[in-house]
Amino acid sequence: MSTAHHPIAIIGAGLGGLTLARVLHVNGIEAAVFDLEADRNARTQGGMLDIHEETGQAALSAAELHERFREKVHPGGQAVRILDKRARVLHEQADDGQGGRPEIDRGDLRDLLLDSLPEGTVRWGSKITGAGPTGAGRHEVTLADGTAFTAGLLVGADGAWSRIRPLLSDAVPAYTGISFVELDFLDADTRHPECAELIGGGMFFALGDNRGFLAHRESDGSLHVYAALRAAEGRLSTIDFTDAEASRAELAEHFADWAPGLRRLITDCDGLPVPRLIHALPAGHCWKRTPGVTLLGDAAHLMSPFAGEGANLAMTDGADLGRALVAHPGGLESALADYEAPLFARSGKSAQESAEGLEAIFNDRAPQPLIDMISSFAA
Repeated sequence: MSTAHHPIAIIGAGLGGLTLARVLHVNGIEAAVFDLEADRNARTQGGMLDIHEETGQAALSAAELHERFREKVHPGGQAVRILDKRARVLHEQADDGQGGRPEIDRGDLRDLLLDSLPEGTVRWGSKITGAGPTGAGRHEVTLADGTAFTAGLLVGADGAWSRIRPLLSDAVPAYTGISFVELDFLDADTRHPECAELIGGGMFFALGDNRGFLAHRESDGSLHVYAALRAAEGRLSTIDFTDAEASRAELAEHFADWAPGLRRLITDCDGLPVPRLIHALPAGHCWKRTPGVTLLGDAAHLMSPFAGEGANLAMTDGADLGRALVAHPGGLESALADYEAPLFARSGKSAQESAEGLEAIFNDRAPQPLIDMISSFAA
């Protein structure tokens, strides 16, 4: 059986990989996208994203999708509310509709990108088991079903635990010291009116004592909440998250002296709480130019979410790589060199901002450092 060959193979159908495929498509260049999920609906896609004017929105413009994106943004989603552990509102900012960071449901944004690609572009159910060079800048990729393919350009857009990154770098993500537990409240205005009123219409923070709650209202009327704390890497592993009632009770003990309304963000949630440990690659992660392969998004620069840049950077990476390939027909290595140099500078800066954001949110003085940071941005 002959091995299939793809001039451009993108590993991962996340926002960055799909943006790259779309920018190539509108410029008449075909790419194949491989994703391990069984289909596009195999799992939920998480909560709301704020898409920044100068990065994510610029990438959507390059993909010729900006107008359709604007139709899907969540009105009021740019509002911000910051509380202390006693549930006192210390900072509140309304969404006047003029901000440059509108909110959109991650699933809606992914659907927008998926629907913009020709049918069959994404090969679902393609779990990568290995990848290696074959010479002359080509790489062979093997799949869990025993098949394989080669690629003229191999793009690792496969997230934090990328199978493509080891071709370029020995770096691995490290635990940041922050653990999240993901909590959901369905049909919040009707079923959880007190929690809905507390969180409001946009982004919500309640902080203190190196822990807190980060939450937002989603476009379907649900609330998406993260209970967060500084903790040893194995701390959450002692909680049985298959037992909804017991795990909620044990997690609530970490907030024993917090206001009852805030503790309700744990005890009243729907379904099972889900633990999420926050990892990051070293700030300034980069690699030597290696023929025929590159990275984008979390595969290239995984960082904590406290600068709000992850999705925006991934989409910017995808758009920039697409434009570089268009600008250098027949000059693959020149295109990759032009793409990677600004990528390294941009992601290094954002990784540092993300680390600073983590320290502003989780400290003994919280939430005041976060309020100061937001006020400085406004000024």
